[in-house]
Amino acid sequence: MGISSICNALILFELILLPLFLSSDAKNLKESSDSSSFPANFLFGTASSSYQFEGAYQSDGKGSSNWDVHTHKPGNIIDGSNGDIAIDQYHRYLEDIDLMASLGVNTYRFSMSWARILPKGRFGGVNMAGISYYNKLINALLLKGIQPFVSLTHFDVPQELEDRYGGFLSSESQNFQATYGYRTAEYPPKRCSKPFGNCSHGDSETEPFIVAHNIILAHATAVDIYRTKYQREQRGSIGIVMHCMWFEPISNSTADKLAVERAQAFLLHWFLDPIIFGRYPTEMKKVLGSTLPDFSRNDMNKLRKRLDFIGINHYTSYYAQDCILSACEPGHGSTRTEGSSLLTQEKDGVPIGKPSEVDWLHVYPQGMEKDGYLYKGEIQ
Repeated sequence: MGISSICNALILFELILLPLFLSSDAKNLKESSDSSSFPANFLFGTASSSYQFEGAYQSDGKGSSNWDVHTHKPGNIIDGSNGDIAIDQYHRYLEDIDLMASLGVNTYRFSMSWARILPKGRFGGVNMAGISYYNKLINALLLKGIQPFVSLTHFDVPQELEDRYGGFLSSESQNFQATYGYRTAEYPPKRCSKPFGNCSHGDSETEPFIVAHNIILAHATAVDIYRTKYQREQRGSIGIVMHCMWFEPISNSTADKLAVERAQAFLLHWFLDPIIFGRYPTEMKKVLGSTLPDFSRNDMNKLRKRLDFIGINHYTSYYAQDCILSACEPGHGSTRTEGSSLLTQEKDGVPIGKPSEVDWLHVYPQGMEKDGYLYKGEIQ
């Protein structure tokens, strides 16, 4: 099988780090899917990201990724762990696929490691061992009746692009590290400024918007290339997966309701509005003005290529409190460049949903349902 085997998978441009996991045992999933009211073409699946799952970080010609370098620097990861081995999917993918089949899932979303295919980014050859691995993974999934969904990028990129261009600050590296990599510095390349963090380099008030702009244009370029060169022959679909939260006003006041609109504008709409409507959200432009970059006429032409679908990674929901007309305690979302909407998961001491073992995850199903309606009818 050649490179064309990869084309049997749906393609996604990924903007989120954490993988999804199926938490049901095989018997329960199969019974529930067989006897439920879900339509016959409903997709039950699970997902991963290359750095968190593959391991084999120096195997078969793979180059260093930004996450390889980041996790190997002392102090960056609290417990000193890294993804050198992870769950070793690179070597054990057949076992993983057998487990998926036993669960009864019919889709698997995974991301490709750029450093495994392009060890030096744009400055070197294609690593055919990396191409071979992804071909074998896709073919094995198809043999089990599992539909592959391929994320073109899921945070990890060749370190070469970071070294040469300063990451996504450069239009040469058009690709989501806007908040965690360039505002709070939790992820590589660890750029930030006070009050968001104490870094040696970076500007948390401006760099996230430059990076996001390049990410949006990278998506537009990928869609343009796929639409122009490959889609007609391959009959595939291309879309984007977004990190989505839902926000409820902490009170019925007009100010808090407007805070919800700003919170959504500075998260989901920040990326999807340009892709779907060709412009940044009004709420962002009103607050940020010239801090937001402009789209050129050529950019606009690429953005018109639109999407075949929108994927939603929904983890939890928050209450939003206005910080423009009222004073807010320092916290997530409260600053001007975050939208001046303080985000909290409690109201009068009561959590927005059932707490989980992860402190920031609360079960609020209404949030996922409402997120799904935000852009309903906008896909063409």
